[in-house]
Amino acid sequence: MLPRSAAGERSPWLIAVIVSIATFMEVLDTTIANVALRHIAGGLAISLDESTWILTSYLVSNAIVLPVSGWLSNVLGRKRFYMICVALFTASSVLCSMATSLSFMIVARVLQGIGGGGLAPTEQSILTDTFPVRMRAQVFALYGVTVVLAPAIGPVLGGYLTDALSWHWVFLINLPVGIVSLALTSAFVTEPPALITERKRLLAEGFRVDYVGFALVAVGFGTLQVVFDKFSRDDGFSSSFIVFFAAVSALSLTTLVFWELAHPVPAVNLRLLKLRAFAISNVVMFAIGFMLISTTQLLPQFTQQLMGYDAMTAGKALGFAGIVTLFLMPISGMVTGRLIQPKWIIFVALIVSGFALLHESHLDLSVSFQDIALARVYQVVALPFLFIPISAASYVGMPADKSNEASAIINLMRNLGGSAGVSFATTMLAERAQFHQARLAEHITAATNLGHQSLLQWAQTVQTQAELMSYLDVFHLLAVICFALAPLAIFLRNVPKGAVARGH
Repeated sequence: MLPRSAAGERSPWLIAVIVSIATFMEVLDTTIANVALRHIAGGLAISLDESTWILTSYLVSNAIVLPVSGWLSNVLGRKRFYMICVALFTASSVLCSMATSLSFMIVARVLQGIGGGGLAPTEQSILTDTFPVRMRAQVFALYGVTVVLAPAIGPVLGGYLTDALSWHWVFLINLPVGIVSLALTSAFVTEPPALITERKRLLAEGFRVDYVGFALVAVGFGTLQVVFDKFSRDDGFSSSFIVFFAAVSALSLTTLVFWELAHPVPAVNLRLLKLRAFAISNVVMFAIGFMLISTTQLLPQFTQQLMGYDAMTAGKALGFAGIVTLFLMPISGMVTGRLIQPKWIIFVALIVSGFALLHESHLDLSVSFQDIALARVYQVVALPFLFIPISAASYVGMPADKSNEASAIINLMRNLGGSAGVSFATTMLAERAQFHQARLAEHITAATNLGHQSLLQWAQTVQTQAELMSYLDVFHLLAVICFALAPLAIFLRNVPKGAVARGH
């Protein structure tokens, strides 16, 4: 048994299943809330624009907690901190379902984001310490199902709950899941003696709380998340609101880098980025979040806005791809490290993702439901071969006692990548739609010979085609990003076959 294992005398696979439950709940809830946003706005008697703060407030608090979750785990104890996060996420979900005003909902969502922010980093730390290096690819295959499958199920489940019951059940569904997670964690997950000893030693030496670091994290990542989430809605850098928040974020994060590198006990251990494998892994994980979350939003939006699908049908188009991912995860876990080095798997997967996105950039309004579903399948085929190898490669050479802090940083990068991807896609859709609409309008001639009804029909046709072309442009740009990032994977270190983790 590994000295930092959370399994004790039990099967480590049992622990892997238990700690995957809460993250599945958290990732699922994020996508469900997106689908139900219009219904929530109606229930709270607020405008759709105001309702976006329901999403933003969660993402901001989540972004603030993520980078410091490793430090909090060390101070409070890993199991205790994890259970606090699960309990807070579950309780605040119930509060969200009880909300009667926007202010009530935002407070509840902030609490929910705080709880959710500590889940994934702590779980990955538990998995890293419970399994040796040679088995990490397989366990991350199991864990990867929660991260990749949940966004695919979310739109379908969200549409069903909202239509069949009410938007309140989008949040209430977390209550039984959270209770089960807490009960199983309490009964089966252990706090290893090595971590207890480390915590006692640190407390005895006296913790130097990095108050400045915490403040810089809160301001820097909080304002950055607001910029990502509100950028397209507030006209980008044409808005003084966006410019101000972007400037505050840039100043805070720049100061954070210098402060944390000099601090003896930093809130965010940026020194870990000196490890080449970890630094490159963070860049690729940012890209995975960028592509996965942005396209998870783009395809349902494409089908609903241009093809007239309802929310349920649009969700089903993504759901089939989730099933394919479920079967591919174990295969990726088996080949990663054992048969093929992670860096080559990542390289090929990024190339495949690029070609899949190029395929999506040739869609048109005549495509069928099956065509849309298959286009999504082509894209997600590569995802297990991105997520699992990068999860396994990122901890190569990482000191055992730094797994909490490393997990916090890499999860932050995935979340920020998702937020940046959605912001990029939304902004580019608006800009390219305006560009194509202007160009198409130039080619409409002899307008003076057309009647009023014909002019309206032409205007509608031009707008529809401009919107279609804007989606295709975004898919094309995402493909270019995949191709550009692929060579970076080659610089990752090889994972030793059959090796054990350093410090274990």
